[in-house]
Amino acid sequence: MSSRPDLRLDWCSHEAAKYAVEHWHYSRAMPKSKLAKIGVWENDRFIGVVIFGVGATSALVTRYGLTPIEGCELIRVALTSHKSPVSRIVAIALSMIRRTYSGLRLVVSFADPEQGHTGGIYQAGGWIYSGRTQSSPEYIFAGKRWQGRSWRHVSYATTDPASVEVVMGSSKHRYLMPLDAEMRARILPLELPYPKRASEASSDAPAIHAGKGGAAPTLTLQQ
Repeated sequence: MSSRPDLRLDWCSHEAAKYAVEHWHYSRAMPKSKLAKIGVWENDRFIGVVIFGVGATSALVTRYGLTPIEGCELIRVALTSHKSPVSRIVAIALSMIRRTYSGLRLVVSFADPEQGHTGGIYQAGGWIYSGRTQSSPEYIFAGKRWQGRSWRHVSYATTDPASVEVVMGSSKHRYLMPLDAEMRARILPLELPYPKRASEASSDAPAIHAGKGGAAPTLTLQQ
């Protein structure tokens, strides 16, 4: 029986996070907003990144009675092949975020059924499921698909509208992780039964398992 791998999480550089997202996340797109980037190492091998950010709109957390700076979104979990459970990796990353940003009270994340995801890692981590989002427009340009906020951040948004295809995005599963007891009590009435898991080979829904790691950590949080 193999021994439990040595798992380590630390703040990482933008370059390391970008590499992980572009190689190991199904979107292949690095978020553009202000980010907190946590690198993941297994037996001293860089295996990916967990990224938190401000989210697409302020309504991400204001609907729960919070100010925009009191909540954030878990935007990306991008991992190559690994042995540690993704739920454990995410739990450690949440602990780091809670310690570093003491004003945070809620983390929100989404699972995209269009990608075959039901949120298995959130269910394993005890997140609160609050239903599905409304569909919103997405944009296809030069073979790449962009969500609304990402599209507005790129220069492609000024291109010829005739070269852009507008499609409706999927309705995503929404998961909530309260960071204190009062916040948990506040959102618990919103809890719904977990959606049934799709027949996936693993519960590592946000990740693509391929490739090799090799980036080095930095100890400062970068934008």
